[in-house]
Amino acid sequence: MTQFSLPLAPATSVHELDRDDVESYYIPGGKVYERFFECPLDYKQSQSSQRICVFARHIVPLGKENQMHKLPFILYLQGGPGFECRFPGSVKSGWYATAIEENYQILLVDQRGTGLSSPINANTLKHSTVAAQVEYVSHFRADNIVRDCESIRQILCQGRTDPELQKFALLGQSFGGFCITTYLSMFPSSISRALITGGVPPLVDRPDPVYQATYQHMIVRNQQYYAKYPRDVARVRAIIKHLNFVDVALPDGGRLSPRRFQQLGLSFGFTGGFDSVHQHVLRAASDLETAGCLSTHTLAAISADQDFDTNPLYCILHESIYCQNGNASNWAAHRIRKEHFADQFEHRWDHIERRDDPNSPVFFTGETVYPWMLDDYAELRKLKDVAHGLAEYTGWGQLYDTDVLAANTVPVAGVSYYNDMFVDFSLSERTAQSIKGFHQWVTNEFHHNGLAVSARVPKYLFQLLKGDITDL
Repeated sequence: MTQFSLPLAPATSVHELDRDDVESYYIPGGKVYERFFECPLDYKQSQSSQRICVFARHIVPLGKENQMHKLPFILYLQGGPGFECRFPGSVKSGWYATAIEENYQILLVDQRGTGLSSPINANTLKHSTVAAQVEYVSHFRADNIVRDCESIRQILCQGRTDPELQKFALLGQSFGGFCITTYLSMFPSSISRALITGGVPPLVDRPDPVYQATYQHMIVRNQQYYAKYPRDVARVRAIIKHLNFVDVALPDGGRLSPRRFQQLGLSFGFTGGFDSVHQHVLRAASDLETAGCLSTHTLAAISADQDFDTNPLYCILHESIYCQNGNASNWAAHRIRKEHFADQFEHRWDHIERRDDPNSPVFFTGETVYPWMLDDYAELRKLKDVAHGLAEYTGWGQLYDTDVLAANTVPVAGVSYYNDMFVDFSLSERTAQSIKGFHQWVTNEFHHNGLAVSARVPKYLFQLLKGDITDL
C-alpha cells in the first residue's frame, strides 16, 4: 500500500497537548489544533502490523487554551461509512456550540480510510494484489475505528488523575452511532456518556433484514415526493427513457445510466431532499425538451450530488457494517431489490412501458449500493475487483457484544427518527431496548440529518441525560 509522510506525534516524553510543533489556528469560537496519530493497521498484531495515520482536528473553546489538560473531551463520530469530518468553519452554532456550553473541548476524527487518515482510494490501493487489497480494507470497519479512538484517548488523557476526566464523551451521527455502540461493547469504562443521532444500529449479522425494511421506506418517500411534485412523474419517465436509449457520459468520465439517475433518491432521506432532486429533474427535463440532450451543467450538478467516487468506502465497505459472524454481504441490496422490489424500482424502459398504468411513476432508490456502480462510477471502476472481493468476504468478526450492552452502565441517549429512510425505526427501537439504561427520544420532527439542521437535537439529548426531561 502507498505510504504517507505526515507530521505524526514524535516518540518523546512531551505530552501530545504540550507539543509546540502542532499546527494551530483560530476559527470563530475556538482554537484548532491539527493532530496526527500513528495506529496499527491490525490491532490483533499491534507490534508487527503496518502502521496507519489517523487525523484528529482538536478544537479548544476560545479563551480556554490553557485548560486543555483539564477540560473533558467530546469525540464526534461522523456518519458514513467512508466520510471524513467536515471542517466546521465556526463553533459558535449548532452542536459545536452546545458541546462548548457543556464545557467540552471537541475532537473531530477522520475515521481510518477517510480524509487525512490513510485514505483509501484507487491510487492508494493500486500497488497491491486484489487479495491483499481485500485484506487491507477489511481492517477499516467500526471495530478498528473504535480502537483508533481508544488509542487517541489514552494519549490525550494521559496524566489526568480524575477518572471521569480520563474518559471521552461521544456524539455519533448515523454510522457514528453504530461506532458508539461498538465502543460501548468494547471499552465501556472509557466513556463518560454517549449521544446517538439517527444511528442506533440494527443488531443483525447480515444486511438482508435491513434492506427488506429500508426498501419499504423508499417506496413511501417516493410516493410523498410525487405527491409534492406530481408533474415530475412525466419528467422522470422522459429522463429514464432517454437514458435507456442514449449512452450519457458524465464530465468526470462516469456514466449516467438510468439506475444511477435513480440513486438521486438518496437525498429523500434528508431535510430539503425532495427539493434538491426536483431541481435536477426540472433541469434535465428542460434540457431534453429544448436540446434533446442533457447539458454539461446538468450532468455536473448530478455528479456533484453523488459521493461514491470521492468517498469510495461508502460503496465498497457499506454493506459490511451489517456483517458479523463470518457472513458475507454478497451485494444484499441488489439481491433484495431483484427478488422482492424489482417492479417498484424498475429502470428498464421496455418493462416500464408495459405496465398497466401508462403514467406510473419511476421510483428513485435510496442508501443502497449495487455491483453495477462499479461500471457507472469512474473511480469505482478502478476498485471493481476489491469491491467484489469485499462483498464475498467471510472473515467479518463481531461488532457488538449484546451481553455487555445488556449490562451497560454508561449514560446513553439517542434520537430515532420515526420516518428515517436510512436507519429503520423498528430495528433501532429493538436495539435501544436491549441497551440497559438507554434514553430513547422518538420523533418525526426531523429526517436523518436532524443534528445538522437543528441545535435542538443535541440540547434535548443532553437534557435527557441530565434528567431535565421527564415527560417521556
